[in-house]
Amino acid sequence: MALLQTQNLNKHFGGLHVTADVSFSLEPGRIHCLIGPNGAGKSTFFRLLLGEHQPSSGTILFDGQDITRLKPFQRINCGMSVKFQVPGIFGALSARQNLQIALQHRLGPGDAEEEVERLLSFLQLEDVADQQAGNLSHGLKQWLEIGMAISLKPKLLLLDEPTAGMSPEETFMTGEIVRQLNAEGMTVLAVEHDMAFVRQVADRVSVLHFGRIFAEGTIDEIVADERVAAIYLGQNHD
Repeated sequence: MALLQTQNLNKHFGGLHVTADVSFSLEPGRIHCLIGPNGAGKSTFFRLLLGEHQPSSGTILFDGQDITRLKPFQRINCGMSVKFQVPGIFGALSARQNLQIALQHRLGPGDAEEEVERLLSFLQLEDVADQQAGNLSHGLKQWLEIGMAISLKPKLLLLDEPTAGMSPEETFMTGEIVRQLNAEGMTVLAVEHDMAFVRQVADRVSVLHFGRIFAEGTIDEIVADERVAAIYLGQNHD
């Protein structure tokens, strides 16, 4: 059974049809990337999944439950977590304190401290653990927010352009973080532009174009698809 599924999902803003009859399925244990040119409707689809927008029609199912009308916090309680493109960290607090806040509703003080140390090590943030989060580099801020998102132990981690603004080295490290989380059992759905990252992590790729699912398959199938090349990847398939 799919962990996340949409059925004939539509979103209109006035006369603009931004999400157009999208039927999408994400199997548990997968890393699924959502790509497409600017204006393809990726952000709107993402916000429909999170409950920030309500669909004009259609259904969203998560872990067998109809969540179409649930509020964002209710979806989080069902087992979803999100890391947005712009880090939503507490800049005046240390990296360690940010993780402590994220963990406080799930774990008691003793267990939380142990988990904080594990996350700092996993995210390679040990050396900056006590620095103000607002002073961290862009890449470190992104990893810190990933740590805050996974502190909830979600069934599904949603990533909104997680490598935006990163160097190639930081992008690769982010990919390795995502792959390790997946190896530990976490399902991941990422909206992403960086094709090196997509190639590194994705089990499956969906291409959105004018609000519709235009193509779907493995990364090799997507790159080899001349229709996709024409709208998004350019004509060079290498």
